[in-house]
This record gives sequence, structure tokens and C-alpha cells, in this order.
Amino acid sequence: MKPVSELLRKRDAAAAGPSGALWHVRPDDTVFDALKLLAEYEVGALMVMDGARLLGVFSERDYTRKIALQGRNSRETRVAEIMSSEVHTVGPRTGTRACMALMSERRIRHLPVVDGDTVLGMISMRDIMDDIIADHEATIAQLESYIQS
Repeated sequence: MKPVSELLRKRDAAAAGPSGALWHVRPDDTVFDALKLLAEYEVGALMVMDGARLLGVFSERDYTRKIALQGRNSRETRVAEIMSSEVHTVGPRTGTRACMALMSERRIRHLPVVDGDTVLGMISMRDIMDDIIADHEATIAQLESYIQS
């Protein structure tokens, strides 16, 4: 399997938005504003950053469990109050198989990719699954070509 830096590169190249953009919210943003960004970017999680520093991850799961089910107000609650602050990260050379194992073990769907103190982006379980499917399709095509020749 390939390193996650390759997944980030492929996704950025295919994205309609600015390449290399770090989709994030600030800890003092409201949960409602964060939800608007999730919808706009069509993603399930955003990194929570203070400048260049990664503080946590805000996800649809955080909203569901810590706002909706508890009857809290998303327009008044700040992201810092409900974000997941125990963040598991991977490096750019981490393989997709290792990422998938970490996600499964920790029951998470998103992993920020960091190189030292520099945040490079975030990969999702969807990114990994898309890569696995593409690899399988390429293998099938190669086998079919081999059989036909």
C-alpha cells in the first residue's frame, strides 16, 4: 500500500478547491459555523487549529453526541467545548494499511497527517477505501490483460 502523502496529493489534484488547503475551524468558532463548513466542503470532519497548531478534530459524530443528543444549542456552543482533543495523527510516509488499522483500533474515521509540527492535511476512511478500490481495479485490469494476451 502507498504512503498517505500520495493520497493527499491525489485528492488535492482532483479537488475543485484550492490545492493544499487545510480545511479547519478555530476553537472559538461556533458549532453551527463548523457545521456549515462540513456541509460546504462535503466532509465529515474538520481539524481544529489555532494558527498552525493542531488542537483537535471536530466531526459530525461530535455534533451528534455532544450537541443534538444533549439538547445543546449549536449557535451558542464553541467548537473547543465539544471537539475531540485526543488526536491520533500519522506521518506522511505512513502506509494506508497502517492508517486503516489505527482507525479501526481507535474507532475513528479521520486522521490528520503531520510532518513534525507541520499539518499537511487529513485523510478519511473514504480516502483509504477509494485507494483500495482503485488498487483492486488496477489489479483486475492487469490480470484480464494478461489472460487475454
